[in-house]
Amino acid sequence: MSDLLGRLRGRGWRMTAQRRVVAEVLDGEHVHLTADEVLARATDRLPEISRATVYNTLGELVSLGEVIEVATDGRAKRYDPNAHRPHQHLICSGCGAIRDVHPGGDPLADLPSSERFGFAVAEAEVTYRGLCPGCATV
Repeated sequence: MSDLLGRLRGRGWRMTAQRRVVAEVLDGEHVHLTADEVLARATDRLPEISRATVYNTLGELVSLGEVIEVATDGRAKRYDPNAHRPHQHLICSGCGAIRDVHPGGDPLADLPSSERFGFAVAEAEVTYRGLCPGCATV
């Protein structure tokens, strides 16, 4: 059983065949699929699944906090099932590939108090951008 499927079962989420297929498609490390990619892979497994069902299921998973919606530079949103493990993203500015990264240190601690402007900072999102090996050699 995948981590995502296990978390959903633990929450008592009603596991229809369609929801299960969407969760299975999202299973794994460094998974950052667009809704259309989720739909294509889900359709391969369950041909009768509809676009609306996939989009609604993704919306529910985001609302539940079980999947993170990642928006990058005007590209299609991507869905990351690694919602319960703190991480940052490394994004290729060429092809849009995304990898989860776990840099050392605390990004909140790196923000000096003089740069907080009185904010009670609760979290930080850091995105690293560059070219993946495939795009760097082109």
